[in-house]
Amino acid sequence: MFELRGSRAVITGASQGIGQAAALALARAGADVATIYKWGGDDAAAAESAIRETGRRTIFVEGDTGDRAQVDALADRVAREWGGIDIWINNAARLLVKPFLELTDDDWHGLLAANLHGYFYGCSIAARRMVEQGTGGCIVNVGSIVDVQPAAGLSAYTAAKGAVSGLTRAMAIELGSHGITVNTVAPGPTDPPLNATAYTDEVRANYNARISLGRIAQPEEVADVILFLCSTGARYMTGEFVLVDGGMAINGNVGHAAGASGE
Repeated sequence: MFELRGSRAVITGASQGIGQAAALALARAGADVATIYKWGGDDAAAAESAIRETGRRTIFVEGDTGDRAQVDALADRVAREWGGIDIWINNAARLLVKPFLELTDDDWHGLLAANLHGYFYGCSIAARRMVEQGTGGCIVNVGSIVDVQPAAGLSAYTAAKGAVSGLTRAMAIELGSHGITVNTVAPGPTDPPLNATAYTDEVRANYNARISLGRIAQPEEVADVILFLCSTGARYMTGEFVLVDGGMAINGNVGHAAGASGE
């Protein structure tokens, strides 16, 4: 059910964190994996080597997903060298923690370049190629729990992730007739390098107390869900928003006193 042998996948931002974990998961399932990444050169080299050890083909390109021409160039190369694209995962992202009243226009546009425009470019390029191929395909957008449970200081990031969720649903309706599925995976607190400075000891303690499973996720735990959505096991799922948050969003526990009652 989770066999991807012969599939050709593009994952943006696969040098680190969730993107790297997803790239390895897909490669181990049999997919060839290409990526465009902006940060983590040493990590990218390690990821590329690990994928090649699985026997799969790789294309790793340093670049900016906020620049459509660069994303298009990667897609052209994959199509030229591998014959087409079956899976596209938009994952590359940037985090900015800053109070809304202090946000500048440059902050706003800079954050949306990677977290929204880059996703649109990837979706547009992938969808057009998949339609031309006529063999269907799978698009997965990596969203966030902030779409349903916002946090202070993340207004631009939250706006971008909410827009990605809406884009996913709209695309799913339009592309279903072409055999293309489009879904959002929304991680809760996860431990990739993206969050290294934002997750202080106090933040980690708060998360561990609020997450039903009692701990922050590892990138591999999100990657496994991405793998599922790229597999035939999810062939009848499209337009979905899949939370991978350890039960954080449902946890309204505030420590009510046991045995208390009243009218």
